[in-house]
Amino acid sequence: MKVRETEIEGLKLIEPQVFGDARGWFVEQYNAERYKAAGIVADFVQDNESLSSQGVIRGLHWQAGEHAQAKLVRVIRGAVWDVAVDIRKGSPTYGRHVSAVLSAENRLQLYIPRGFAHGFIVLEDDTLFSYKCDNLYCPQADRGMLFSDPALAIEWPDIGVPLKLSEKDQRHPGLAGIEPWEVR
Repeated sequence: MKVRETEIEGLKLIEPQVFGDARGWFVEQYNAERYKAAGIVADFVQDNESLSSQGVIRGLHWQAGEHAQAKLVRVIRGAVWDVAVDIRKGSPTYGRHVSAVLSAENRLQLYIPRGFAHGFIVLEDDTLFSYKCDNLYCPQADRGMLFSDPALAIEWPDIGVPLKLSEKDQRHPGLAGIEPWEVR
């Protein structure tokens, strides 16, 4: 696998090795030893999937305090434009983001350490998105930030269809209204 460092410390874009022949292809999606050797040390304890139609925006979300989650995300079917925003208290890149297209075709994965808000816009109908998490979900620790806050300077792609957001995601505060994440 190839691991690409991003401009924000800790965020890593991963390209698994694909083995193909006339029968099809095989890819090892996760191997703890290989990921550890690449600097990704996480004891994943929960796997999640979401199915979404084109134009859905999910996020920006994170878990607060001791319930924080590192995530390894990928697309099984379809495509998304994925975003991770640094919300670590005192980080030199606080409020900055990294984005990448993740798709079934490119098979890229994004490793998102604890202390980042995460979200994506769905680029194709019937997109199946997978999350490996290193901590169990806790509803009381669920947090969010408005995806369109101008302070974030995220240039979400115009995909030519109306955006679909949950009511909750439409009500989140901007960056100035959140409590930065810190290790507790």
